[in-house]
This record gives sequence, C-alpha cells and structure tokens, in this order.
Amino acid sequence: MISVAEALARMLTHCPPLPAETVGLHEALGRVLAEPVVSRLTQPPFASSSMDGWAVRAADLAGASDASPVTLRPIGESAAGHAFSGTVGPGQAVRIFTGAPLPDGADAVVMQEDVAADGDAVRIPVAPKPGKFVRPAGLDFQAGEAVLPAGRRLTARDVGLAAAANVPWLRVHRRPRVAVLPTGDEIRLPGEPLGPSQIVSSNAFFLSALVAAEGGVPHFLGVAGDTPEALAEMARGAAGCDLLVTSGGASEGDHDHVRDVLGGDLDFHRIAMRPGKAVMFGRMDAAMGAGRLLGLPGNPVSSAVAAVLFLKPLLRALQGLPADEPTRAARLDGALPACDDRADYVRATLTPVAGGDPAVTPFPRQDSAMMSRMAKADALIVRPPHAPPARPGDGVEIIPLSGGCLSV
Repeated sequence: MISVAEALARMLTHCPPLPAETVGLHEALGRVLAEPVVSRLTQPPFASSSMDGWAVRAADLAGASDASPVTLRPIGESAAGHAFSGTVGPGQAVRIFTGAPLPDGADAVVMQEDVAADGDAVRIPVAPKPGKFVRPAGLDFQAGEAVLPAGRRLTARDVGLAAAANVPWLRVHRRPRVAVLPTGDEIRLPGEPLGPSQIVSSNAFFLSALVAAEGGVPHFLGVAGDTPEALAEMARGAAGCDLLVTSGGASEGDHDHVRDVLGGDLDFHRIAMRPGKAVMFGRMDAAMGAGRLLGLPGNPVSSAVAAVLFLKPLLRALQGLPADEPTRAARLDGALPACDDRADYVRATLTPVAGGDPAVTPFPRQDSAMMSRMAKADALIVRPPHAPPARPGDGVEIIPLSGGCLSV
C-alpha cells in the first residue's frame, strides 16, 4: 500500500491542465481562465458625476456659505448618454446626473439637495473642493490592464467584471469529461425493481454530481455486470472522455474484474487509508483507448471519501487549478481511538466557535455503508497513520465538505 499523499502525487503527474477553448460570457460561470482577462477600455472612460446635482468650477464657489450663497447661471444639462457639448466658464453651472460626463471647464459637483435653482439663477451655499463627487477617468481600471488572472475560477462577479472591461469572449480550460461506471450484478438504479439480493446504486449519482459541482461534465455509462465481457463493453462508452471513474470491482475477489479488464498500465491499486483502501489509478489497456482510469471502492462511503480525496483534486488539476486545498484546524468534541498503519478519514459535523477554531464532532459509528452519515457530515477529520488516541479539546485537521464551482 502507498500513502494518500503519494497516491495523489502520482495521479497528478498524469493530469496536466486541459487545452484552452473560447467561450462567451454567458457560458463562463464556473470556468477556469487559461489566460488573463485584459481590459479593452478604460473604466470609466471619462470623468463623470457620482451624484445628481450641478457641475461647477470650484474656484467660483470658494467663498460660498449659508450666510453668503453664490449665484451661478445654468447653461445646459449633462445626462448619462447625453453629454453637455459646451464648456463651463466663470459664473456658470451645468445640471448633471449620476454617471453623466463632467463638462469641460467644471471640476466639481454640488449635490442637488444643496442647491436652490430658480429659472436663470442657481444659488449654492457650499464651497466644494476640486474633484468633489467626481469619478475620474480610469478610476476602476485602465485599457490594457489585466483585470482577472489566469487560473481563476470565474464567479458571477468575475463575469460582470469581464463584461465591464468590454471582453465578450474568454479563453478557459476545457471542462473535464468524466465517464462514470458503477459495477456489480447487485446494483440497480433508483426506481428500478429490486430482487432479493440487489441494492440501489448511490455511487453513480454521487460521483456524477461531484463531477458537475467541480466544473466537469459527467457521462453516466450505466451499470456494468460482474463479467469481464460486460465490463469491457460498458467501458468502451468512455471513449473521448478525459477520465473513467468506476465504483466497485476494484478489489481482488472472484467477481472483481476492473483491474484485470481495464488496468493496462496501473500505477497502483491499494492505498493506506480508511475507508477506501481499494483505489486504483493508471492508464487503461490500449484496447480500451488508453485513457485515464480511477477505480474506486463499491461501498458508498468508501467511494465518496476516495472521490473527495482524489477525484476532486484531479478535476481541479485538469482545469488548471491548484489541486491541493489546504486542510483547516478544528477542536475535537469527542474522543477518537488510535490509528493503525492506515490514515483514517472520520465523518463529522462542525459547530462554529466565536473567536476560535470550530468544534468538530465525529459520528459515533463510522460504517462505510452509512451514506446518511456522509450526507450529514460537514467535514472529514484527517487522522494520519499511527496517530495516538485523541481526546476532547485536542487540535485536529479537517477537510471541509463544502464548496464547488458555482460562487457569486
């Protein structure tokens, strides 16, 4: 058996970022930039008003006060999309609205609430400094400025920024196409009739959902029966995909055929972890297309934990993101036994603690068939091999079970 860290490191050598493709802004949410986004314009492109009011020359109002307001002559109006074409001279003012270009000659804006306008007279009792309520050209960004870096997963805010920079098309890494293939004669899909020795498959749907949540494109191939012929036939559906993920059939029993049928050039097939020892990775047999293969255990929690530890980082790497997400510190609210020679990933819930690390409470029973506990878990407690017993209050490292590609 090899360690989790070594297994992941080996996997990542086979998963460089996928090539770039061009997408429109409406398709960009959740995608990862392959190139920086460079603004095509200066924003704002001109000095503009941040208030409804009057554009003035600050020098004309230097002595204005409540007791001694200054009277100016209105000469026009500047509105968004309709700039004033003249120049503000001494003793003059232009009615201006939020976002409208500041007229030539003006260098300040007085809020409309501070102004008494009556026909040809505008009385102003305040003395603004130059630049008051004026947004200078380029306040936000300049033409040619990189407003978003390569390697960033695009949020809704990022998409809005790219639009503001007048960039309608973005270069992003192609989304990983992942084929999902559960195996086993006992497996049926939700809603199908169940025989006396059959169970409902959750792995296919968990794995497909994880792929989608992490920015990939899942392709469910169906369920492969427990014969080499059935497995080979179903696996051919992964042609053109970047990765085939199987669940079940990865161990060494009489009905476990994934290794022999698909594993043409396996890097490894056992990892020192609990749950999920029976994990394999490598290149499939050339007859199957020689694509990447990640074989996961059949037990639902084992499969889910292994997917969090390996499938999620592989999807990130294929999209040009850092594969490793750092663990977080937490305080144990409960007790844990010593570990043997395998790393243990303990399902647990989190409770926020004001001003400190969250409290993490392990479930009292950690059976790898209990998907309900996995669904309720907020985190995995990371227990390294040969860790001593842990007591309440001890510091532990956790992997949060949250996140995904869709972020505002």
